[in-house]
Amino acid sequence: MTDFPIDRRTLMTAAAGAALFRPGAALAQSGDMTAIRAAAERGYDASVKRIQEWIRNPSIAAENLKMAEGADYMSRLAKDAGFTDVQLAPTDGHPGVFGFMDNGAERTVGIYFMYDVKQFDATEWSSPPLEARIVEKGGFGRVIMGRGAVNQKGPEATFLAALHAMRAAGKKPPVNIVLVCEGEEEIGSPHFRQIVSHPTLLPALRKCLGVIIPAGWQNPNGSVTINLGSKGIIEC
Repeated sequence: MTDFPIDRRTLMTAAAGAALFRPGAALAQSGDMTAIRAAAERGYDASVKRIQEWIRNPSIAAENLKMAEGADYMSRLAKDAGFTDVQLAPTDGHPGVFGFMDNGAERTVGIYFMYDVKQFDATEWSSPPLEARIVEKGGFGRVIMGRGAVNQKGPEATFLAALHAMRAAGKKPPVNIVLVCEGEEEIGSPHFRQIVSHPTLLPALRKCLGVIIPAGWQNPNGSVTINLGSKGIIEC
């Protein structure tokens, strides 16, 4: 079969965005959100620690820094969050990671992660970039400061925290989830096609209504932006 588009830009396009979130209404109406929110509050400290520990373990593709360790760490995060059949997807470069979550739902969506981060010059940071300190930030309050806190480990770990909260509350997400991760986003995703072409992953991706990426686009006032598309690295 060749009908599934596997170029990165098409894969990341969320044209089916409305369909992805429709099941959430039923979750809210059922009253499950109360239990999930309570579980999220109980797991707050563990969720913060998860983000901090991930920041402290950088994988930088541009420097070939700890890439194997980064893929292994991503695999463990996926398994801990409830994904099954978690595997490495070998490429001609750094490996991808993928896994599945069958929640017995009618709909299936894809979630895109990246486990790499950009390089950093520690002298340009007001807080050490790999310490993930919690600091006071004007206009925001207390925040985690570190390389990857916004792009992209913080938002991704927050998504994982939601899955942890659902499981702790005895609830399931209203959709099945296919998780696909790469470690070369910050160098332009040169081998992403090889990841999504993996013979175990590709049939699952074909079932997805669309693919979304958790991102740090929530404003301090709580409003959220949903972008119907995503583009890779551009530097000027």
